[in-house]
Amino acid sequence: MRVVGQNDKKWTRVGVRTGLAVLALAALASGCGQDRRPVEPAGGQQPLQAPPARALDSYAGKLRAAQAARAAAAKRWGLKKVPLAAPPPPAKKPAITTREGFEVDGHERLELPPVFTTVPVEEKVVFLTIDDGAEKDPEFLRMMSELKVPYSAFLSDYVVNDDYGYFKDMQKRGVSLHNHTLHHPYLPALSRARQKREICGMQDVIEEHYGTRPVLFRPPYGNYDKNTLRAAKSCGITHVPLWNEEVFVGHWEYREWDRKIHPGDIVLSHFRGRDDWEGTMPDMIRRFLDKVTAEGYAVGRLEDYL
Repeated sequence: MRVVGQNDKKWTRVGVRTGLAVLALAALASGCGQDRRPVEPAGGQQPLQAPPARALDSYAGKLRAAQAARAAAAKRWGLKKVPLAAPPPPAKKPAITTREGFEVDGHERLELPPVFTTVPVEEKVVFLTIDDGAEKDPEFLRMMSELKVPYSAFLSDYVVNDDYGYFKDMQKRGVSLHNHTLHHPYLPALSRARQKREICGMQDVIEEHYGTRPVLFRPPYGNYDKNTLRAAKSCGITHVPLWNEEVFVGHWEYREWDRKIHPGDIVLSHFRGRDDWEGTMPDMIRRFLDKVTAEGYAVGRLEDYL
């Protein structure tokens, strides 16, 4: 670009003004202007800023990377399809009430914990819960971490006390640990005092080894009576989730007559391996995920809804 000198006789006054305007525009366009203050937007407008756009691109990149990692993990673990991502946790928790027919005498009057098999949601999401703790398969922990599939564990001390560390590792991976009694008895056959020892005793064990006192409790075999719920409440329990389906290595079992999965259903399985099943816990998870994914369901975190 030719720089115009003050003594250039060829330029008229109008030409000089025009030339200066051109230079000013060029300086602004090239970023060479001396005044680097941002131009104020017109009233009612917001300035466009690059950082949010970059942040959005970064977020989208992370989502793509996470999905690619999930797809790779699904292939590595032999799944038919990539598991669906769960919806965001609800801003407002759904109202949890006792399922009809599962009440005990005075349930509402005594403000006993609700007993339920399904969380009232509209999204196609189910919740995986796993009971007792007999099998301690490290491959299961690795599989669930790589697939980013949430689940909730309900523990009994008589089968976890030989390796508390396994469930500590599980807890570090983001899994919530809940109460399934000390010795897994048939609770209705026990007095209220003995039931309380089973439930409160397990609260103490979980607090000692994992630093929390659970608020979720599942009675062994799904059996309970009024004394069970009164004892559970006195031990700090707020919810008693049962289940609507149970998954094994080789088959599913259903509570409902239609033998179908429904939005919000709680699915039960157990910490079991080849000693009890014709397969491993990863085999069970494959069966579980292949079915729910094929039917359009994602797996949510139960605690996010309670």
